[in-house]
Amino acid sequence: MSKIKNFFLNGEKYFTKDKLTLLELVNYFNYNTSLLVLEYNHSICNKKNWNQIYVSNNDKIEIVTIVGGG
Repeated sequence: MSKIKNFFLNGEKYFTKDKLTLLELVNYFNYNTSLLVLEYNHSICNKKNWNQIYVSNNDKIEIVTIVGGG
């Protein structure tokens, strides 16, 4: 039986039963991975590690997208 984990993404609370990496989470929410910075539990997370870090109970994830304009 899978345990339900809750996590916070950009201040909103979410729940999952799945074993989910940060990369899978970013892809699920359809973010452009080349235009964002990901903060994981108050630390900037290097993109090369996203597929090795699994979402755990009470994790805090902030995603900041880069927007250009003129």
